[in-house]
Amino acid sequence: MKLANRLTNLPPYPFARWAAQVNAARANGLDIIRLDIGSPDLPPEDDVVEALYRSARRPDSHGYPGYRGIPELRQAVADYYGRRFGVELDADTQVVPLIGSKEGIVNLALACLDPGDLVLVPDPGYAPYTMGTILAGGEVATFPLLAENDFLPDLDAIPTGVADRAVLMWLNYPNNPTGAVAGLDFFARAVDFAREHDILLCHDAPYCDVVYGGYVAPSLLQVPGAMDVAVEFNSLSKTANMAGWRIGMAVGNAEALSALAQVKSNVDSGIFRPLQEAAVQALSASPEWLAARNAIYEERVDVILEALAEVGMEAVRPRATLYVWVRVLEGWTSEGFAQGVLERTGVSIAPGPFFGPAGEGYVRLSVTAPTERVREAMARLRQFVIER
Repeated sequence: MKLANRLTNLPPYPFARWAAQVNAARANGLDIIRLDIGSPDLPPEDDVVEALYRSARRPDSHGYPGYRGIPELRQAVADYYGRRFGVELDADTQVVPLIGSKEGIVNLALACLDPGDLVLVPDPGYAPYTMGTILAGGEVATFPLLAENDFLPDLDAIPTGVADRAVLMWLNYPNNPTGAVAGLDFFARAVDFAREHDILLCHDAPYCDVVYGGYVAPSLLQVPGAMDVAVEFNSLSKTANMAGWRIGMAVGNAEALSALAQVKSNVDSGIFRPLQEAAVQALSASPEWLAARNAIYEERVDVILEALAEVGMEAVRPRATLYVWVRVLEGWTSEGFAQGVLERTGVSIAPGPFFGPAGEGYVRLSVTAPTERVREAMARLRQFVIER
């Protein structure tokens, strides 16, 4: 059987390989605690589940839902952006609902890239930025996110020739995997950079409502003129605890979104209407619900940071996201440390290089296991370090 060359160029998804190692550890009798993936363990609001149920009970909810999403969902996204960020969106031309933001990220690459086109991608970063580029036949140029720069890119360090070749650039704040945040001053510089080099600036913002200590994450689209050069991706996976429901959105530049919608109309048939109606409800989540949910995550962050401090492992307290980005102990590689922890304790954490070469020297711990399981995982990790 002949397979496409694009699959030859596509690296294996690292978490798929890691899942096999987790399964092997489980088969050896270990009690597995997964802190390697960012899949929320908490449910959505009750009203969201009720909205899904009510819609699914209607006989008219089960046909093809349309390519651009129901008008009520597009308007709910626009209303959310207006309420949350003070950003005005046209619900008909500047909002595209997605089957989770991951598919939108890949489909935007198919919409905007020709073979050989260059894309600027953060290292470390979310793998689909690279995978989508490769599937579209594009080329990837990475820029590092370094601790000494607070894990923000140094835009001035990107060679002019590389920037001039680039068609697309990816940013992601609050950041996966590092937990770093970016302010409007940085976003303004990024918008200027994109305009100067004629780049479509793509900002991935699924963690904007998973925040701690009173931090409020901005939208890149708050920058004046950003709509001319930028698209922002968002998702209810993290904001509303709806990871498995697969509901996301792309907003911003109308021309880019029209191209994305054209691709989507040829590869999918829209989002199940009850899911869309539930998403309308989720987009109006109360600040009190979000604060209570985030307080649970923050307690888990505290548990992790306390344990790491006790064994001398360096980590910066995240102001947002579901992750703690941790330096491994001296003498270990990232994957060697994570594999040792998994095989000896059953605790699964993510090696930093899964997110790119610049992740070497780090591991990522998520806060998406029940709090008592996080406590147990940290007790096992402490014991592992003590006995190593």
